[in-house]
Amino acid sequence: MPLLEDHPRRYDLANELHARPFPEVPSQARAAYLAVRAAGDAARRDRDLDRAHLLALLDRHGAAHPAPGATHYTGALGKYRLKWESHTEFVTYTIFAEGVADRAFDRGTFDLFPEDWLAAAPGQRITSALIRVESVGEEAEILGRVEQWFDRESLAVARVLDGALVVAADFRIDEAGHMRFALFPAQGCGRRRIGRVVQRLCEIETYKAMSMLGLLQARKVVAELAEIEQELGHLMGRLTGGDGTGAEEVLGEILHLSTRIEKIVTRSNFRFGATGAYEAIVTQRIEALRETRLAGRQLFGEFMMRRFDPAMRTVRAAERQLESLATRAARAANLLRTKVDVARQAQNQKLLESMDRRADLQLRLQETVEGLSVVAISYYALGLAGYLVHPVLGPLGLSKGLALACLTPPVVLAVWLGLRRIRRRHLG
Repeated sequence: MPLLEDHPRRYDLANELHARPFPEVPSQARAAYLAVRAAGDAARRDRDLDRAHLLALLDRHGAAHPAPGATHYTGALGKYRLKWESHTEFVTYTIFAEGVADRAFDRGTFDLFPEDWLAAAPGQRITSALIRVESVGEEAEILGRVEQWFDRESLAVARVLDGALVVAADFRIDEAGHMRFALFPAQGCGRRRIGRVVQRLCEIETYKAMSMLGLLQARKVVAELAEIEQELGHLMGRLTGGDGTGAEEVLGEILHLSTRIEKIVTRSNFRFGATGAYEAIVTQRIEALRETRLAGRQLFGEFMMRRFDPAMRTVRAAERQLESLATRAARAANLLRTKVDVARQAQNQKLLESMDRRADLQLRLQETVEGLSVVAISYYALGLAGYLVHPVLGPLGLSKGLALACLTPPVVLAVWLGLRRIRRRHLG
């Protein structure tokens, strides 16, 4: 059987489905999570800087380097374990350590990231979190701990994955600058299952934070659109019931507004699109947890519905308002173009009527000139005819005056017919 030629990226594409395995986390563990986003256009950042920052951390512990061009890495970091991932707009670092500190969410957990290394990060922190994994069997004990650790007003607690774990968070930044997540696995819960929940909680927090960037953009856009909408309404009001006077000037101003709107669209399209994608990921990750209520407490999905969904609706409303205003500006410009065209056609019609009048006057003047031309030509023609007939006047006994009088009618008629024939030949 002849061998088939493989696509050069066949194995890369197949391995991509298995490229980001969930971490394995024991039932007593702690983790520090960090997401860094480059300033400015993060999607077009220099990814070599991200890689260099990762290698600087690995070299401190003599750890192996990832393959060139890799977008993810998992490996030992001394007695800890590091998971690194590169995404479209950000990179994430998660360090796992076995065992829990006596003090819940101890700041020392985040100290697993060296301070000077953090200061050299090629970007800004978009979020960070401390994660505590502790096996506690009694529900009352779990509730007592989470109520002590978290803010009760925004506390979300739920059983997930068919009761395999209890997860809790309040989505507030603590005094050290970190989010906090607590996981309480049931007896017999596997390390991979715990790692999967940890990964999903980190993704929920990261994509939530990235989605909220869209809210900042939406607020800025809404303020700009309010100003543009007011100007557009004022410009259209100037032409209401008008006859087109000044329409060209207003059209220029509306086209200027349309240019401003297009700049806002260009500036906002990526952020609004990314916000929609991040929102979908947050919703999907929460659904994947398969939450069930614990002692009547608020679920993660309910917290997002009350706090996160209104922000996303604001973003979608701003996006719709931007599209609507762009459409209105384009429609207004088209209406004004029509009005300007109608006004120009009216002006052209008046110009044509004026030209018709001038042509009629020219025709009348031409006819008058032609009449005078007949007289003038006839006069000179009679003079020539007089010289021709003068020799024969004596024998005939006719006077010169009588002869010219007799010649005048036929000469005038001949001149008139000749000019008429010439005019017909040239003018059709």
